Amino acid sequence: MTQNIYVAGAEASSGKSVVALGLMELLSTQTNRLGFFRPVVPSEETIDPLIELMQTRYSLSHAYESMYGCGYATARKLLAQDHEAELLKLILGKFKALQQHCDHIVCLGTDFSGVGTALEFDFNADVANNLGCHVVPVVLGYRRNPAQVTEAARAFVHLLEERRCEILATVVNRVEPNALVEVKQAVGQAIDHGYPVYLLAENPSLGKPTMADIANALDAECLYCEPETLEREVHNYKVAAMLLPDFLEHVETNSLIITPGDRSDIILGSLMSFPSRTFPQVAGLLLTGDQKPAPAVTRLIDGLGKVPVAVLSLAADTFSSAMQVNAVSAGLRAGKERKIALALGLFESGIDADGLLQRISTTHSTRVTPLMFEYELIRKARAQRRHIVLPEGAEPRIQLATEVLVLRDVARITLLGNEDEIRARIAELDLHIDGVEIIDPLTSGLRSEFAQTYYELRRHKGISKEMAYDAMGDVSYFGTMMVYHDLADGMVSGAVHTTQHTIRPAFETIKTRPGAKIVSSVFFMCMPDRVLVFGDCAINPNPDAEQLADIAINAADTAQRFGVEPRIAMLSYSTGESGKGEAVDKVRRATALVRSLRPDLKVTGPIQYDAAVDASVARTKIKNSDPDAETVAGRATVCIFPDLNTGNNTYKAVQRSANTLAIGPVLQGLNKPVNDLSRGCTVPDIVNTVAITAIQAQRD
Repeated sequence: MTQNIYVAGAEASSGKSVVALGLMELLSTQTNRLGFFRPVVPSEETIDPLIELMQTRYSLSHAYESMYGCGYATARKLLAQDHEAELLKLILGKFKALQQHCDHIVCLGTDFSGVGTALEFDFNADVANNLGCHVVPVVLGYRRNPAQVTEAARAFVHLLEERRCEILATVVNRVEPNALVEVKQAVGQAIDHGYPVYLLAENPSLGKPTMADIANALDAECLYCEPETLEREVHNYKVAAMLLPDFLEHVETNSLIITPGDRSDIILGSLMSFPSRTFPQVAGLLLTGDQKPAPAVTRLIDGLGKVPVAVLSLAADTFSSAMQVNAVSAGLRAGKERKIALALGLFESGIDADGLLQRISTTHSTRVTPLMFEYELIRKARAQRRHIVLPEGAEPRIQLATEVLVLRDVARITLLGNEDEIRARIAELDLHIDGVEIIDPLTSGLRSEFAQTYYELRRHKGISKEMAYDAMGDVSYFGTMMVYHDLADGMVSGAVHTTQHTIRPAFETIKTRPGAKIVSSVFFMCMPDRVLVFGDCAINPNPDAEQLADIAINAADTAQRFGVEPRIAMLSYSTGESGKGEAVDKVRRATALVRSLRPDLKVTGPIQYDAAVDASVARTKIKNSDPDAETVAGRATVCIFPDLNTGNNTYKAVQRSANTLAIGPVLQGLNKPVNDLSRGCTVPDIVNTVAITAIQAQRD
């Protein structure tokens, strides 16, 4: 199973790139199918140095463009237009494509630059959840005492846990070396949540840019640039505006000297500091104003042979140049072997490598967010395209959804209804679905054949041939018979018809598959941070214990088929052994039946809804009398309601009050897939339901 790790910084300059590099180095010892991904890069026009570093150092064969989601310009535009979902879909699509080729992917969160911290935090939490990553929060320890570090770590971890992020380990970076023990003890006590806390020491050299960094960042001209001189670190910069004697008193070791190109005295004095044993050695010179040294000075410098420091030239004036230099960050880059070695040394000295690898190998995310769920629906449906018939062909929402389904190659679609009316509506909406088949049941040559089949199937119920022929003029009956005769793989209806109108023909002709006691339904409830499966909320008014067990088993299989790990909660008004009465006893018997029939499934019950989905409530109410309580309680993904009244009201309450997308009802137990839509369905609802139906048909 692919394990993905998202490195997220709590604030700017937290040093999360060092942590990402260390994780890549660690995981490179475990697999040659390693990946690196950045959701957003500063620019799509230039190469991102961290992607280039990872690609070069770890010989990643993936194309550069596959290792990032989009550029900051695209991200800001979509966020400004309130299209965060579209941005997340863009990032998720590229990430999933990369994931197919990797065992482990390290994702590096966005930088806190030019964006509000709160907005940046929310975005990183959403991305981590939707990519299915465990999060490694990186907290800044630089220039903070133990109490300040502890508060920063506690606040960041608390926010991540509130967003239901799954945390792998916490890293406190850039801690003063003499405070490591004290900080580790304080932070460990403050966030003792069952995962490790690691501390990395501060090393000033990591944050110092080199002359090469400055040359690249400013696009400066190199007048004298030996490879070794470009690797010198710049610890500070000095603007030379004084006369040489006064200026020399201010020079410090590894200073970058910024001066106009006509200041021959400063240039020569700075170069003389290098062989001198009485003055600090400078890191290099930056000559400003688009001025070069005088020809005689140039000849003098050339006579030195190998110039001991890098000399750069810039067109900007001295003040502007100083501002640009001040904005240059150090950063890890390909080829900067000293800094890479230093970063890895800090990481390896602060991390328990064996313990972290063990945790990575044993903790896998089972999270399914709505975005992940919808993405997987489309991907799975496209993998083996199926033919789906939509009886309500004249309905504009159906036509709009058909265009999406065709453009995304989700399924082959047949629309039923009056062809002239349907084509007129398609033209009005300016849709591009010319290749979609349209059949009018009233005039189709299949009507007589379908009528004869229906008559044979239902004559024992008093259906005559004339009644059968009339029935086949109805789009729901005609569409169902297309599925029955394998002229379509599945049917979706209900945008303008009742549930009974949609599913009655299937009950009469397609019927239940072997092993299924009843036909039941589930809704996929797409919460902001997870997907739950609710059943039965649409079909069976008051199932008995055997039927309730059947619903639970079918719902678990449905959840599994659509990427939701089934942890079944058999819901009731009481939890455990606390309640008595016929209703709770029914749930208790149904739970026992599920365990007996499917010992592979994790199920607990009776249990109340709050204890099923909220871990803090579960800890209070569950007393470990139930063998699966610890696994399921507080983490349930499949909720089975004791009757239709409870289930239908609950799903609608959650849908409306929590602004939750409810996909369904999805019917289970039929020989062939037929699914119902709500009459208030949206175009995305229809697309999702068609994709679900196509996936069900793949199983058949």
